[in-house]
Amino acid sequence: MSRIGKKAIQIPAGMEVTVNNGVITVKKGSQSIDVETHNRVGVEVANGAINFTLVGETSQDKAYWGTYRSLTNNAVEGLNKGFSKSLEINGVGYRAAVKGKVLELQLGYSHPINYDIPQGLEITVEKNIITVKGSSKQQVGQAAAIIRGFRKPEPYKGKGVKYTDEHIVRKAGKTAK
Repeated sequence: MSRIGKKAIQIPAGMEVTVNNGVITVKKGSQSIDVETHNRVGVEVANGAINFTLVGETSQDKAYWGTYRSLTNNAVEGLNKGFSKSLEINGVGYRAAVKGKVLELQLGYSHPINYDIPQGLEITVEKNIITVKGSSKQQVGQAAAIIRGFRKPEPYKGKGVKYTDEHIVRKAGKTAK
């Protein structure tokens, strides 16, 4: 039994949830997120809560039960509060700036790196901290991973782009004989 799948998702005030042919649509204002379940789980909306039920008894069905419940919970939480990730830039001359819908990064290469900000995301830069915000957890995490991938932190001096809560294991440099 899935401990996650059993839990009901409470629908916050002002949010509308509909189920149509295995597609769960979560709406708040003009924003909406669709979660496609491919009819692998039973979904029922009643009394201000979303409940999930098993369709079969195989281990794959139980995995889908918890997975689709988590994806739907992320959609509800994303539209209600939103998700954010923070990245920190370390290094001499390393900087970032948002210009319109483009994040411009100077990361020690001979050229600037221009990252087009995806629709639905908001990226802000304050000193050496880049904050990625949005309503889709997957989209926020993917954008943060792409930005980090432009210059991963190196273990000797710690230069590069890292998550603010990430700890870089430092290595000792060369030693003289």
